[in-house]
Amino acid sequence: MNRTTLSLIGAVTALAAVTGVAALTGGSSEDADPAAKAATRLPVQRSTLLCPAPSSSDVSSTTYTAYTPERDGVEAKDGTAGLLPAESHSDDVSDPGAGDGGSKDDNGDKGDKGAKDGGKGGRTSQGGDKPVLPLKEPGKPVTTDEDSSGAPALIGTADGRFAPGWTVQQTTTIDAGSGRGLLGTACTAPDTDFWFPGVSTDRDRQDFVHLTNPDDVAAEADLKIYGPSGRLNASTDESITIPPRSTVPVLLSTLTDQRSAGVTLRVTARTGRVGAAVQAVDQKAGGDWLPASAAPSTSVVIPGVPKDATSARLVVFAPGSDDADLKVRLAGPNNSITPAGHESLHVKSGMTAAIDLGDVTKGEPGSLLLTPEGGEGPAAPVVAALQVTRGKGGDQETAFIPATGAIERSATAADNRSKGSTLSLVAPGATTKVRVTASAGADGGSPVSKTYEVKGGTTQALEPPHPSSGKGPYAVTVERLSGGPVHASRMLELPQGGVPMFTIQPLPDDRGTVAVPEAGQDLSVLNDD
Repeated sequence: MNRTTLSLIGAVTALAAVTGVAALTGGSSEDADPAAKAATRLPVQRSTLLCPAPSSSDVSSTTYTAYTPERDGVEAKDGTAGLLPAESHSDDVSDPGAGDGGSKDDNGDKGDKGAKDGGKGGRTSQGGDKPVLPLKEPGKPVTTDEDSSGAPALIGTADGRFAPGWTVQQTTTIDAGSGRGLLGTACTAPDTDFWFPGVSTDRDRQDFVHLTNPDDVAAEADLKIYGPSGRLNASTDESITIPPRSTVPVLLSTLTDQRSAGVTLRVTARTGRVGAAVQAVDQKAGGDWLPASAAPSTSVVIPGVPKDATSARLVVFAPGSDDADLKVRLAGPNNSITPAGHESLHVKSGMTAAIDLGDVTKGEPGSLLLTPEGGEGPAAPVVAALQVTRGKGGDQETAFIPATGAIERSATAADNRSKGSTLSLVAPGATTKVRVTASAGADGGSPVSKTYEVKGGTTQALEPPHPSSGKGPYAVTVERLSGGPVHASRMLELPQGGVPMFTIQPLPDDRGTVAVPEAGQDLSVLNDD
């Protein structure tokens, strides 16, 4: 074999290794190696997404929407995208049916009510092997509805042309009872470490963390909860085993005897990798999914506080060895201001701090910016989330916004409707320019794009463009074109019976590309024999 052939093998091997890492974690090698910033970026070849079981309520309905955007530089080659049901495992202390109207059969197990074939997306029953929401082409979303209370968690992969930017949205409406409201979540990639500031073990809340294992071997995850005085005492084993290709829901209040609102959950995979999502159900103010916070950072952005928020509760945790002193600012439509009475926040190391900001937006949309206050020594990293309430009295509804990473290249929110979608864009530093593209609708139409400029230190809340002549749910993709960093979220409103039902999804970068560094070593053989 000559040296040219071996050099090619070495290059292909290096590319496969880097691409494999990106496909596994959803991450970019830029973060690990500064030299990779000058490297060529290529589309990822495989993506994995996990969707938690939506609800066991008999009065719930769920819409799933899947989408992969069209991308320049992605060859029109073969590929597939779809999801399959995960097996469900629960026990006496981890049964989400206990809090949201779920029913049980005579043996104490939740009834297996197989999903219906929705036609549009190839919906499958639990335990079936027909993929859910298979995509036929990039740029066109597929959607399906699920009206059964026994809908399973879903495990899916996309490869080839469908992998870069593949996204799946799960939107559930619960019409009555505990948990009444609109619950939405973007299905997430598996990982080994998650932070959830804003969870609760209080008696007025029932918070379940759903752990899903996408792999063919068992995974083990540790659950730790931190309150205002440090880690809460454990009343049971905090280590959870998740069988292969299965999901396990765990009621957080069963992990400790201490009752506390506004605490922080850390999920760490001891072996394997998992997907983690928290379903928070308030007895009086509805419920929603609480997404994981962005990784600990010294400065964080919480994008998209609704203009009509009647209350906002900020929860922050300092995971490092040092206390964190933070400036609190609200980036509004025209500038950034300091909320009266909440100029700063001190967070002790290993502890959770929470402050009530009230109707902080005062009728204008905004985003929270948390930055180091200064002083001696290095700034301490934090994780954070905001609990937002709209409405009053018995017509309240709750949603959560976590600290969200910047969009480096693009991010997508699926399942937008003809009415009720609001896209929030915030530029915490320099002015930035973005392009927002509405895809074709699930039932046809053509994509439409618009360009927006967001001034530094401000939030722009806008109704995203609609597809031309299209019907059905559609996707909205945000692409950063130039300027400073931009953070984004999408709010979906579906009011019902006087209740302002809504849900908010953060839009972190979709990590649809991976940096492939230049080979630092000649891997060829020295002779041509």
